[in-house]
Amino acid sequence: MNDVKTATLNATAAQTTDMSLVSILGAAALGLSLLFAAGFAQASVMHDTAHDQRHAMAFPCH
Repeated sequence: MNDVKTATLNATAAQTTDMSLVSILGAAALGLSLLFAAGFAQASVMHDTAHDQRHAMAFPCH
């Protein structure tokens, strides 16, 4: 009975580690792509994007 519990715990720990690694790699890829896009965008484009986002969230900015 203990062997079954140990195997289950080991399998669960491996799945958790795999999902953590996928999450970390996904967040890193998203962050790097945002950084890359912001680095090459013109200032007016970034300003307009932030301005439109404020309006989309119903936050007054005028």
